Amino acid sequence: MLNIKKIDHIAICVGGLDKSIEDYSKLLGIEATDRDTVVPQKTEACMFHCGDSAIELITPTPGNVGLEKFLEKRGEALHHIAFEVDDIEGTLARLEAAGIPLIDKKPRPGLRGHRVAFLHPKAFGGVLVELVEPSH
Repeated sequence: MLNIKKIDHIAICVGGLDKSIEDYSKLLGIEATDRDTVVPQKTEACMFHCGDSAIELITPTPGNVGLEKFLEKRGEALHHIAFEVDDIEGTLARLEAAGIPLIDKKPRPGLRGHRVAFLHPKAFGGVLVELVEPSH
């Protein structure tokens, strides 16, 4: 039903992006790319590209209550897994028609100019899932 092309990235929520970029760069042996503030999502993020997939570090900017609560409750931890899909709107429509709980019924802007949408964690046994349609 998802028609997944690949795992696009896994996201880790961190308290401070600068220090985390430094730490992850040392750990992974690669540099961060695509650092940007995603204003509609009230996050700052960057990517570490690992072959065909990536690790995304995300941190809340002021007003992102959800990520702030996440950090308070869980600390720095795995936040979500993202799957690349071709037709995000069609995928969301099929999932909604099948009764899959969605957070986003329509895609929104994401990092790297991609369109993204989140499925409710209830859909995947408590795991937050993001769908990503790359910008071409």
